[in-house]
Amino acid sequence: MRILFTGGCGKAGRHVVAGLRAAGHRVLNVDLAEPQEARGDFVKVDLTESGQVFNAMSMRANFDELDLPEHPTFDAVVHFAAVARINLVPDNELFRVNTLSTYNVLEAATKLGINKVIIASSETAYGVCFAQGELKPDYVPVDEDHPTVPHDSYAMSKVCNEACAKSFQARSGADIYALRLNNVIEPLEYAKDFPVFVEDAGLRRRNIFGYIDVRDLTQMVEKCLATDGLGYQVFNVANADTSVAMPSDEIARQFYDGVPVTHAMDEHETFYSIAKAKRLLGFEPVHSWREKVNAVQAEAKGQ
Repeated sequence: MRILFTGGCGKAGRHVVAGLRAAGHRVLNVDLAEPQEARGDFVKVDLTESGQVFNAMSMRANFDELDLPEHPTFDAVVHFAAVARINLVPDNELFRVNTLSTYNVLEAATKLGINKVIIASSETAYGVCFAQGELKPDYVPVDEDHPTVPHDSYAMSKVCNEACAKSFQARSGADIYALRLNNVIEPLEYAKDFPVFVEDAGLRRRNIFGYIDVRDLTQMVEKCLATDGLGYQVFNVANADTSVAMPSDEIARQFYDGVPVTHAMDEHETFYSIAKAKRLLGFEPVHSWREKVNAVQAEAKGQ
């Protein structure tokens, strides 16, 4: 496929872009930041400027496409670009950038006849992550039917973006999938950060004890690109296990006392349900932090 990818220089984006290219897709990375690695097909774009977005979506990916008999078009848009969290810029600026850029991407893609758009939403939509004090879910595991009542500008922007996506899908008929990403983790972070989570599971409460490995996130994006005809959909995206050593039933007792548990959970089953993605897309995450951390700990004991 020929894909326009926004935010391909970010933490998640650079891994997904690399994975899509390795799978044989032609990916034009559009971002305000310059690539840290090889430049590849890249153009610097301010997504809050509608004209720039329309132009980027009708550009050649690189000089070699001048030799094609016709000007190529994009098969899909994957939109990951955003101010990544609260406390990076003032709240109103975060909301402006995230909502306006997403509106522009959705408008340009649908008006240009691109029939597959994937946007990055967030776990924060459920309100738990950046709430003041402690906010518990209405029930666990948290699935896509759980209410989205955000308490912060980042989560507000993501819920607003989902509403825009649903509206653009209704008027265009395109497939538009919103991915509520759990905490994105690179493999190098396992040995560095996760031993602390083993010692103190409470550090992962705001992430609903979940995570998504960038390699499995790439798989999720590929599944979305390969699955047509679902219209507008929202999917939770996480790994199949929790991000702590504590068994899931113990997590429920210690952190979710009084919160309904909707089914008997496996030993380390995620509290951030991915059942819908498994059912509709065939998503099957294969990575786990446990393998890396257990290997590091075993090596340390051996020494």
